[in-house]
Amino acid sequence: MGFTCGIIGLPNVGKSTIFNALTGAHAPMENYPFCTIEPNKGIVPVPDKRLYTIADILEKRDPIPTRIEFVDVAGLVKGASRGEGLGNMFLSHIRTVDAIVHVVRCFFDSNVVHVEGEIQPLRDIEIINTELLLADMEVLLRAKEKVEKKAKSGDKENARRLEVIERLFQNINQGSLLNRIKLNSEELIVCNEYGLITAKPMIICANVDEQGNATNTYALLQDYAQKQGFGIVSISAKIEEEIVELPPQEQREYRKVLGADTSALERLITTAYSMLDLITYYTVTTQLQAWTIKRGTTAQKASGIIHSDFEKGFIRAEVFHYNDLMQFKSLHAVKENGLLRSEGRDYIVNDGDIIHFLFSA
Repeated sequence: MGFTCGIIGLPNVGKSTIFNALTGAHAPMENYPFCTIEPNKGIVPVPDKRLYTIADILEKRDPIPTRIEFVDVAGLVKGASRGEGLGNMFLSHIRTVDAIVHVVRCFFDSNVVHVEGEIQPLRDIEIINTELLLADMEVLLRAKEKVEKKAKSGDKENARRLEVIERLFQNINQGSLLNRIKLNSEELIVCNEYGLITAKPMIICANVDEQGNATNTYALLQDYAQKQGFGIVSISAKIEEEIVELPPQEQREYRKVLGADTSALERLITTAYSMLDLITYYTVTTQLQAWTIKRGTTAQKASGIIHSDFEKGFIRAEVFHYNDLMQFKSLHAVKENGLLRSEGRDYIVNDGDIIHFLFSA
């Protein structure tokens, strides 16, 4: 698995339509709140032109792309952190995702009700953010109670953890999303362990109308996202959902007519990769496959995402780069030109590396 994105937003903002556009999963969509009760999940391949270029050159059939899982959950309303709507049942589904895609309604349609009465994207974002902050506060308060008891008994490790929890709580209590704060390693560990939602990278997804137009507040949305350090993409959910139903060639022709070079999925994934600082490497020993890792990952750690035995018994990595293959057009020529390198466990994997791991069983 590459990574997971949780799709959130108020009811009736087009979350399930966007989920369908991204995954082709045909989630139910109705014009009333909480149509999505159980989370919809869809796993889709990450578009990767390099993967198929490598496959052509090395004559590898059926290459396996890295994948992204989208989780579409019930709409949030005011008071969700206190159990309104689907409350914490909703929130629990997004505590394990890698990133949050916050769908914001930027289209007018008198036939689709808005739970707050009128289209105000910035207000809608703040409603959701408030609920996420309150939910994380509740998690940290419960954690603090448990850790505090152990810390008072003289446990130094729990005393340090208590300090971290209190620092995080103080930031949230002041209304600061944790993803806006530079967190140290101890704080990141606590955020991941408790699944703190406000620590996750966030992408604002503006759902515009079929003409690609948004309300006049879209410029404000862009400015807001930039100041907050959030990603932002605009998607016409209705158009994208129609396009995904077409055969690939017709999809390309339709996009050409619309003047769009890339799909909503590609734009969203590009933004997510950038925000999460992710890269792709490839293995070709048996079947060609793409793998997603964090930038800065060592060869030994990168091998562990394939199988834990690779990491435990790591010997070395034989590495060449996609650009080398593009230049010389064959693995034999890459080797002849001295571009196949032997790297140790601490080698930092680069985006586009093609690797063969050697390990002892």
